[in-house]
Amino acid sequence: MFTQRLRRDRTDTKKIHDVLRNDRRRLALEYLKQRLRPVEVRELSDHIAEREVGESPPPRDCRQSVYNTLSQTHLPKLEELGFVDFDRDEKIVSLCETAREIDVYMNVVTPLGITWDSYYRSLGVLGLISVVAADTNVAFFAGVESLLFATVFLFAFVISISYQLWSLRWFYLQKVVLDD
Repeated sequence: MFTQRLRRDRTDTKKIHDVLRNDRRRLALEYLKQRLRPVEVRELSDHIAEREVGESPPPRDCRQSVYNTLSQTHLPKLEELGFVDFDRDEKIVSLCETAREIDVYMNVVTPLGITWDSYYRSLGVLGLISVVAADTNVAFFAGVESLLFATVFLFAFVISISYQLWSLRWFYLQKVVLDD
């Protein structure tokens, strides 16, 4: 039983990595997470083409190429795996609740390029060292109260956590919208 569950989890992880291996699928998921609403395939393809070529507006042939591959390959695959709803007739795509599973694999690094757990661990260790150094009157720290260092690092934690929650707000907003 445990082996079957482990094998199923590994398969799911393989599917997720397969999805994220393609830049266009990854960009599509990121864009849909930002929008929190159904998006026309044309709008999505324009955004992805703009990101790929770095021009605004992107060349027509690039937009058309992105539109075709999204419509024929990437969006059907994402729909098959249950991450998006793709209405082929209306040419509208929206994010499904199961797309939350992918977020763990997409947002493990900060904008600085380090993982969130490394960031929080470093912030905690730096805060602890600063407080201990202030209490033991180490040079540079001697003139400052340890409470000030503790307050500054606590504030840094609050700001960091707030930023991380804000960047994942689509999780929580989508949950509220789906529950209503």
